[in-house]
Amino acid sequence: MQTRDLTPVIGTEISGIDVSALEDADFARIRQAWLDRCLIVIRDQHLTPEQLCDFSRRFGELEPPPASEARKRDEEAAEMWVISNVVENGKPIGALGSGEAEWHTDMSYIPAPPSASVLYGREVVTDGGNTWFGNMYVALEELPADLRDAIAGRQVNHDSTYTSAGDLRKGMSEVVDVTRAPGARHQIIRKHPVTGRDALYLGRRTNGWVVGLDVEASDRLLDDLWAWCTQDRFTYAHTWSPDDLLVWDNRSTIHRRESFDASARRVMWRCQVRDEIAA
Repeated sequence: MQTRDLTPVIGTEISGIDVSALEDADFARIRQAWLDRCLIVIRDQHLTPEQLCDFSRRFGELEPPPASEARKRDEEAAEMWVISNVVENGKPIGALGSGEAEWHTDMSYIPAPPSASVLYGREVVTDGGNTWFGNMYVALEELPADLRDAIAGRQVNHDSTYTSAGDLRKGMSEVVDVTRAPGARHQIIRKHPVTGRDALYLGRRTNGWVVGLDVEASDRLLDDLWAWCTQDRFTYAHTWSPDDLLVWDNRSTIHRRESFDASARRVMWRCQVRDEIAA
């Protein structure tokens, strides 16, 4: 197994392995790289849905797919869901379409969001569709002192109304007052339960609210935080090749997807690992 860092601050590429036939010692190295570098990229994997679920399950118990997922489930891979813009027989085969997905942390609108997200590129596009990742450990470590003081001990409410692609979730109503938006509240500075390191934890910008502040003051603070943590020096943009397998630490990263041509086929398989606290 070979490894190389993708940027100075985030991401490790791993090669020379088949994740469907990993020895425990090799998986331990992969897991440590995931914890240390926040994102791992494993090229040229050839996986069935069952093999993807089996590999993902080595990180922990899997979350069931969300209600927005449209795929008919196979019993053997019921925990896998599909992200795709493809429509067959008038129905989407997956979720999240072809538009841009804003910077976010997966499922931060629940009390115990997933620890790991696993994404496998079955069919990828050649123009657009890149996935960006940001290291929230380093963004916090280098945060200006005045911003750090402003968020000390504070929480953000993470809205559950919309998907990362901006679509209204099933059964939800448009948010009129962000101070009353449904969702979960999390500390802005969150201690990672495994590494013990502090990281920024913002969720997504849309309908975010810093608990206890008036909306105007909250918006100013959140705008400043988002402008800071999405700088290029904290991020990596992944250009997909077929059969790429990515795993990121949902507790120490943010990510977003670029839009792409809606007529181009993109099919991704995904699993999410339940947080150790929830499990």
